[in-house]
Amino acid sequence: MVSINRHLVQLITGIAANGYFTGFAGGTIFKGKSKQLCVPGLNCYSCPGAVGTCPIGALQAVIGSVRFSFSFYIVGIISLFGVIFGRLICGWVCPFGFIQELLYKVPLTKIKLNKKIHHALKYLKYAVLLIFVILLPLLLVDEVGMSPPYFCEFICPVGTLEGGVPLVLMNESLRGVVGLLFAWKMSILILVIVLSMTVFRPFCKYLCPLGAIYGLFNYVSFYRFTVDSNKCTSCDACTRVCKMNVKVYEQPNCSECIRCGDCIKVCPAGAITAGYDLTGTDTRKSVNPAAHW
Repeated sequence: MVSINRHLVQLITGIAANGYFTGFAGGTIFKGKSKQLCVPGLNCYSCPGAVGTCPIGALQAVIGSVRFSFSFYIVGIISLFGVIFGRLICGWVCPFGFIQELLYKVPLTKIKLNKKIHHALKYLKYAVLLIFVILLPLLLVDEVGMSPPYFCEFICPVGTLEGGVPLVLMNESLRGVVGLLFAWKMSILILVIVLSMTVFRPFCKYLCPLGAIYGLFNYVSFYRFTVDSNKCTSCDACTRVCKMNVKVYEQPNCSECIRCGDCIKVCPAGAITAGYDLTGTDTRKSVNPAAHW
């Protein structure tokens, strides 16, 4: 897959997920039947161009609704995407991941966080998933048993960029009622945009609850990276090129890996390969002492 232009795939899938161009022209939201289907990546339901539903938004809607106690469809579709692809979805089809990567191309000094700081911050997305996506919608309900989508309403910069900003710009009536909450969401979006120019995909690394889910599936997904211990010399070239801070030759299927394939391209020994493995083989590399001689 790494021979395919990844950015082109990101562009095509981003357009496909937001193909209702009439919505951008008229400041409206698409409400067709395809809105009942979940797209693989994080893509705001309220985006004027969105033709499907965000998995995280749908999950919160079910958890916070009195109509449903459990949705086999939503949990099932997220699990299906995770089992088949893992975080390949993050690296290849998530529109907001693509936007962050474009911002990272801005010619500014790049920052690579200290290993200890990065290691601590990467668990934030699991806290966001647990607290804002699951617990708050489940526990903080109104008098009729409903709750708002807390992550979408108070954190998600994707919703602000794809939904909030276009709708406010195109609807004068909305511009007159925006208040503190919109200002708060805009501040989060601006912070993510600024950070994305110097830190590679900061939202994906530290805040995205969907990335947290798919990351857990990385360990068991059918699409896997494999390191040939007979070829690998532990030269660390893969680790140095990895913008997600993964030590690839030791943990090729780490939860942080977005399957971009940069490590495969840079490996001088051709020791790293990617593809579908239905056997469940453990692809973690055991160090081969002979490879150092």
